[in-house]
Amino acid sequence: MATKIFGIDFGTNSLKIYRKGEGIIFNQKSVIAIKGRNNVIAIGDEAFEMYGKSPEYIQVDFPLKHGAIASLSNMLSLLNCIFLDLSRQYGKFRGAEFIIATPYDITEVEKRAFYDLVDSSIVRPKRLRLVEKPIADAIGAGINISNSQGALLVNIGADTTEISILSMGGIVLSKLLPIGGNQFDEAIAAAVRKKYNLMIGQKTAESIKRNLVDFSQESDLTCKAYGRDVVTGLPREREITAALVNQAVLESLNSIVEDIRTILERTPPEIAADVYANGMTITGGSSGILGLDKLLQSTTGLQVSLCPDGALTVINGLSHILEEPEYSALAQPLKESYYNDK
Repeated sequence: MATKIFGIDFGTNSLKIYRKGEGIIFNQKSVIAIKGRNNVIAIGDEAFEMYGKSPEYIQVDFPLKHGAIASLSNMLSLLNCIFLDLSRQYGKFRGAEFIIATPYDITEVEKRAFYDLVDSSIVRPKRLRLVEKPIADAIGAGINISNSQGALLVNIGADTTEISILSMGGIVLSKLLPIGGNQFDEAIAAAVRKKYNLMIGQKTAESIKRNLVDFSQESDLTCKAYGRDVVTGLPREREITAALVNQAVLESLNSIVEDIRTILERTPPEIAADVYANGMTITGGSSGILGLDKLLQSTTGLQVSLCPDGALTVINGLSHILEEPEYSALAQPLKESYYNDK
């Protein structure tokens, strides 16, 4: 029987909620559309469809940016609307327990904001606990974090990349980078504008990325893109090449590679030996780029494992923490969640 215990993964791109005993009950875009000052007209995937197309009096906002809450009021409105919608199907959430996954490499104030967000929502939770996102991510990726073997985990999300070294059930090192799928899209849009004098939107850039980016082999693929001519200001169509977009995305990926090397340089020798033997694991919603494993393997010299459900590893990890008693201690109340070494 399902109980009122939930896990929440606040992703920049999508927000996911897991209910103990039932599974994932919400997985939609972290987007809200507001008309006027505070009239919410759409949330989630429906709001995302309005992005780039809405009139001026409708604000389409992404309240989560770079792993932290950028707009507390809009994020609270989004969360309250989600709880209201879900309560029609799953009953009232009031007095429920929640476990929230938060990035490791953020300030205590930013971490507290996630706690206060849920605490001040309409559900008025009975109990709130936090778990470090790399820990949930590793569990969801199938990594045994309880043993002494060190592991390197790289989560490439929509707006951030979190590089973490884990051992003995804890985080040895972690770094949160402001690089992710959105930055890949921006790089593609900038390259298209420079090469073709064509201004394209984020959704078009994302579509080009899905269709053309491939680091596994040389590709002569092309795709059509529609946008606005920078010179004439008129709508225009151009044929975009795979070589152009691969090079644009590669520049951002090179920054991730450099930070992986930096983390490895700071890793204690014994754990570094484990990482060399075991390789690195890649997760996250933006980890599905074709040939990404081969690219990272050639640039770092490490074996690379890609999670097939990279966008769901964190919420899957939360499901294990909720369902399996041996993982329960990994989620802690706020006052116990700040490590002395931070």
